[in-house]
Amino acid sequence: MKAFVLLAVLVGLIAVPAAGADATAPSKPSALAAVDVVGSGTIAWPSVAVRSQPSRKASVLKTMTQFRPDFRPRVVLALEQRTDAETGEPTWLRITIPGRPNGRSGWIPAASATLKPVDRWLVIYRGARKFEFYVNGKVVRSGRIAIGKKGTETPTGLFYVQAKFDPSWEVLGAYAFETSGYSKLSDWPGGGVVGVHGTNAPELIGQAVSHGCVRLLNKDIQYLRSVVPVGTPIKIVAA
Repeated sequence: MKAFVLLAVLVGLIAVPAAGADATAPSKPSALAAVDVVGSGTIAWPSVAVRSQPSRKASVLKTMTQFRPDFRPRVVLALEQRTDAETGEPTWLRITIPGRPNGRSGWIPAASATLKPVDRWLVIYRGARKFEFYVNGKVVRSGRIAIGKKGTETPTGLFYVQAKFDPSWEVLGAYAFETSGYSKLSDWPGGGVVGVHGTNAPELIGQAVSHGCVRLLNKDIQYLRSVVPVGTPIKIVAA
């Protein structure tokens, strides 16, 4: 009898941590915040043609070089992958095409890029004027933001971080990300590239005041600086 009681106690002790682990497991993000991509990485060829279909005979939408004009490696975000029916090896990747108009995508040979899985992403809620930073499907940081004003609204869609830099222009605050999205204002720096950056006017956070960029408090962009690598997806939604 004593042996049976001891066994029951041990089983109970083992079962409690298991239940606790389930209770603390990260919940899945909502459909609005979810991001489903193949991965991100650098272009491995000197240049690659981005085609309208996964075929070398398809029309070329854009040619992307291995390096940017600032000599940094060019990073791509892959949305979809085609594989060989017999070997299962990747053959084509559908990637986001930075540039106007927003939302374009095209196909490159899988061998032309070196990809890594994506385990984190940034969600920008334009209506609620807040951001959420996800790692492995769990929100690990959130905060208030400022967005584009009427006429130069922050665009919605799925973009990614193309570059990171210490800004020399004080309006960009403590740090800045260059995204693959473009604002309506084409004569803005970089041809209207949408940035995610800090601010020198924290009193404007929560308002619609920018030319399309997303402004964060400096403490938030400084945190993201160390945990958001180039290639990280950025999903901007209207909600």
